[in-house]
Amino acid sequence: MSDSPFLLVLGIAQDAGVPQAGCARSCCRAARRDARLRRHASSLAIVDPRAGRRWLIDITPDYREQLEALDRRAGGAGLAGIFLTHAHVGHYAGLIHLGREAQDARGIPVHAMPRMRRFLRRNAPWEQLVTLGNIALAPLAAGRPVRLAPGLTVTALRVPHRSEYTETVGFRIAGPRRAALWIPDIDDWKRLRPSIESLIASVDVAWLDGTFWDARELPGRDISEVPHPLLSETVARLAALPPRERAKIRFIHLNHTNPALRPGTPEQRVIERAGMRMECEGTRIGV
Repeated sequence: MSDSPFLLVLGIAQDAGVPQAGCARSCCRAARRDARLRRHASSLAIVDPRAGRRWLIDITPDYREQLEALDRRAGGAGLAGIFLTHAHVGHYAGLIHLGREAQDARGIPVHAMPRMRRFLRRNAPWEQLVTLGNIALAPLAAGRPVRLAPGLTVTALRVPHRSEYTETVGFRIAGPRRAALWIPDIDDWKRLRPSIESLIASVDVAWLDGTFWDARELPGRDISEVPHPLLSETVARLAALPPRERAKIRFIHLNHTNPALRPGTPEQRVIERAGMRMECEGTRIGV
């Protein structure tokens, strides 16, 4: 097996995973009956086999299972660092497992933007992880690459998204052979700069926010309170790209209600006919 760096998809669901707690709808009833339909919150591992080092992009409420999957698929031990996109619960709440009540980690670097670092430093219970040395907050600046190993970098990209607590970023991961884009959360593509089309053109794989298929998925709730680009509209927008560009696109961060999560649905076929794909947990891509 190659000792070149690679990326491993550890989760593709929205923050609460599938099945979601408290959901009695058919989407979650089916996932409770059939473990093959269960999905973890979106997270990506970066692995450098030569050095035996692994990093996470986002540490989710499913961290226990995702760390086990990483150990099985990638070997190595522990984490060399964590990169956080923002402070919505599915993206950082797994930090609880690093505290003294659990793993009692020692100085794991947590790379975060300024408001995200301030949020962790000033709010319980996260501040205890800092004061006890379970984690070590590391500065992150948009557009400034973080070097993980020779030829392997991670660069934060600012994206427009609800900013109640912190700014939000996606990440561009560049290795010796390939580059990838990871944007699990964004309000809309219109305000993203550079454009999503130009970002896709700059990488070999583009993992994009696919949270909701359409605006009818949350009856009784105002979907505008949780803005995301509708997956159906994203497919329509990006269908104008050349086939080679469309083939790079993989959708992640799918809500438990999103019909595109379920195999063989008309929604999945729309995505496939457009030359794009739903991502699968466990996908491994060399960079």
